[in-house]
Amino acid sequence: MKRSVIIVAGGKGSRMGSETPKQFLLLKGKPVLMHTIEVFHAFDKNMKIIVLLPVDQMTYWKQLCVEYDFAIPHQTAEGGATRFHSVRNGLALLDDEGLIGVHDGVRPLVSPDVIEACYRAAEWKQAIIPVTDIVETVRLVEGEDQSKTVPRDQYKLVQTPQVFAAGLLKKAYEQSYSPAFTDDASVVEASGHPVYMVKGNRENIKLTTPFDLKVAESLL
Repeated sequence: MKRSVIIVAGGKGSRMGSETPKQFLLLKGKPVLMHTIEVFHAFDKNMKIIVLLPVDQMTYWKQLCVEYDFAIPHQTAEGGATRFHSVRNGLALLDDEGLIGVHDGVRPLVSPDVIEACYRAAEWKQAIIPVTDIVETVRLVEGEDQSKTVPRDQYKLVQTPQVFAAGLLKKAYEQSYSPAFTDDASVVEASGHPVYMVKGNRENIKLTTPFDLKVAESLL
C-alpha cells in the first residue's frame, strides 16, 4: 500500500534556551530534522516525505541541506498557525489513496520497528498511534491544592508517527479547528472514527529541552 509521511517541524528554540529552532539544532554533527527524515527514508525509500516548516525558516533549511549535502528526496510545505493547520496544508499535497503518517520533526529516535508496526496495523484498522506505558505514579489535580492517585495502567503516553488511511485523515481535517485537537488522533476521533494503539519505543522522545538533547546524544 502506498505510504506517505508528513513531518511537522514548526518548533522554536525557546525551551531549549536557543535562538536556533530546535529542529535545526545539531545532534551528533547534523541537524535533528535530518536524522528524523533519514529514519523514514531508510524504512521505505519510495515513501513520499512532506516536511512542514514556518515560511521564514524555508531558506535556512535549504541552506542547511546544501551545507550538509543532504540529498534525501522530500518536499517542503508552509506550516500554519497551529499544528492542525500545518497538517492540513501538508494533506493538500497528498493523494486520497494509501496511508499517511504524521510525525514530529523533533522525534529522531523513533524505531524502524515502530514505524513498520504503525503502517502495517493501519492497513486494516485505519487509525493507529504508538504508545508507551506510564512508569511513574500519576495523580489527578482537583482544585488548587488537592489531588488523588489514579490507576496508571488505564493511561498511555502517545507518540508519533500516527498513521491513518489517507481518505479518513483528509476527511477528518475538513472539520473546523478546535483547541481540543492536540494531535492527529484527536482530530480523527472527533470525526467519529476509533483510534487503535500499537506499542511504541521508549527512546522515541520529543526533543524539547536541553536535557532531551543530551539524552538523544547518549542514545545515538
